[in-house]
Amino acid sequence: MHFSPPLFVGMAMWSHAPWQRSLYGRGCPSTERLSRYAETFSTVEGNTTFYATPKPATVLNWQQATPDSFRFTFKLPKTITHQYKLQHCQSQLSEFFHIMAPVAEKTGIWKIQLPASFGPSELPALSAFLKQFPQDFTVGVEVRHLAFFAKGEAETALNRLLWEHQANRIIMDTRPVFSAAPTTDAVIDAHQKKPKVPVHAVATAQHPVVRFIGHPDLPANDAFFANWLKRLPHWLEEGKQPYLFIHTPDNDFAPELAVRLYQQLQHALAGHAGALPDLKLPEGGDQVSLL
Repeated sequence: MHFSPPLFVGMAMWSHAPWQRSLYGRGCPSTERLSRYAETFSTVEGNTTFYATPKPATVLNWQQATPDSFRFTFKLPKTITHQYKLQHCQSQLSEFFHIMAPVAEKTGIWKIQLPASFGPSELPALSAFLKQFPQDFTVGVEVRHLAFFAKGEAETALNRLLWEHQANRIIMDTRPVFSAAPTTDAVIDAHQKKPKVPVHAVATAQHPVVRFIGHPDLPANDAFFANWLKRLPHWLEEGKQPYLFIHTPDNDFAPELAVRLYQQLQHALAGHAGALPDLKLPEGGDQVSLL
């Protein structure tokens, strides 16, 4: 059996040129970035599938570049989630899963990112879609309509629906990035594109997903992560296996922030049965791998 960590941790991408410094090592060709990334981190957000379905050869390369214990999370194509809004799209979904078949066993979460226009009246479409979803696939749902964050009937209905289908609610924590002054292009861009929604840390299934959108000043994130140092251990004690994704506005120092926050969590769990393995970067004195 392959090793399965108590918690999966990673970032929003696996290929980013500035990580040559911290993650890949100098001289690493771009074709080897995923394998180098997967030597340290245990999961990644596969966002490219939202915009375009990859070629079969590309999917096979992803499968071959990662260990059995690695877990991708892939977004469903925007044609399904935004154009069709989950309706009358079974052929598109089947075609997508057919192409992604080589990495199906390594995909921990299939992510449904819904547009802000997808509101309470469309929950029946989500329910019908989840009923048609392959039973052996784990799904996460990210909503952006403000009614689903108002702690009223709409949010109750959403959470109940997700629980009934054992679908994980994807939790966005954008507090850190919105606390940053809009003085750089990266922060301004993040303020324009990231949803400014409340943090509702609700686990509707076994794999709650947290997307932590960090402040560019790494120590400034500690105060925002403090609540996660309580919530994540609580989920682990319940036998859940969370996914934690770390972003920064330009992601240049996302690996360093991921290690910083993970080590805080590791310290919080010291002595617990669910103690976390080490996670350090391969260069600059932090040399151990998570896997």
